[in-house]
Amino acid sequence: MKVDQENRIVYRWSLALAGLTFPLIWLGGLVTTHDAGMAVPDWPGTYGYNLFLYPLSTWLFGPFDLLVEHGHRLLASVVGLMAIILCFIAWRCESRGWVQRLCWLLLLAVISQGLLGGIRVLLDERVVALIHGVGGPLVFSLACWIVMVNSRDWKVANSNLNVSGLRWITRALFLISICQLVLGAHLRHALPTWQPTLFVSFVHTHLLLALMITLCIFLSAILVFFRPYRAHRELRLPAMLLVGIVIAQVALGLGTWITNYALPWPELNAFFANYTIAGRGFWESMIINGHQATGSLLIVFSLWLLCRIERRCVASRFANISIQNEVTEVIAGNRTNPVLAGPGVS
Repeated sequence: MKVDQENRIVYRWSLALAGLTFPLIWLGGLVTTHDAGMAVPDWPGTYGYNLFLYPLSTWLFGPFDLLVEHGHRLLASVVGLMAIILCFIAWRCESRGWVQRLCWLLLLAVISQGLLGGIRVLLDERVVALIHGVGGPLVFSLACWIVMVNSRDWKVANSNLNVSGLRWITRALFLISICQLVLGAHLRHALPTWQPTLFVSFVHTHLLLALMITLCIFLSAILVFFRPYRAHRELRLPAMLLVGIVIAQVALGLGTWITNYALPWPELNAFFANYTIAGRGFWESMIINGHQATGSLLIVFSLWLLCRIERRCVASRFANISIQNEVTEVIAGNRTNPVLAGPGVS
């Protein structure tokens, strides 16, 4: 009972950390959407002030660019502090060494993200900004993975899942989602010097990967209701949520395209015929940023489904190995089979 309570502490703290990481990604997306990365030109301080001592009224009621950039830095510092505390809690309460190492890896990833953000400000380099933008959702995924391996489902999963069709589809979904993340980061940080053909190639590849992700998600959602996955009801929730996320992501992607480039067919609708891209207002920013943030959720939820499948396959493999070892010992004469020996034999 005590061990279970200690594991719940790790679970709850990692859940709080993952919950703060998503708003951090949202703020980071706003920084990119509004080109606010250089709103504070120095680092690690803010206009010569200590990060935590910068006057509240100056950045809270100042320019919006300063608000999102400095707010992003403050929230990142809080996430870093929580990652340090998580490592301490895991060291004291977590008996699984590999989970402890995951927590240390998360801390290293958070520190690396902070350094990349600072280097991006000091050098004003697009490549650094691109790597920093890709790293954020990956850190979020790692934080959520720690939550998953400390969840109740991870502990009680002992079903015998021997088939691997859905397993490979979900693996492909997770990998393609990461590739889509990298491709989307290139489009968000596209340079004005790009040739039109290069930009069109990126867009077409982005659309192709989006189609592949959609097919994988809908196929996974269908398979969880058929044999042999029907008995594993725990797979249905992440699969169904993935369907909702991908529908929202497609809608947000279309909205992002209209916001940035309008539609090439103004004759379709009077609204599109009169729509002019004059600047990024509140709703335009929310649509663009929502598309970026929902992409992070898609990666996390595909990882959630993959973790539930892999855990059951691993439990199945371990169970089979255990049975094989027992049979081998019985055949070798090193152990008595209680089933064959009958009553009275221990």
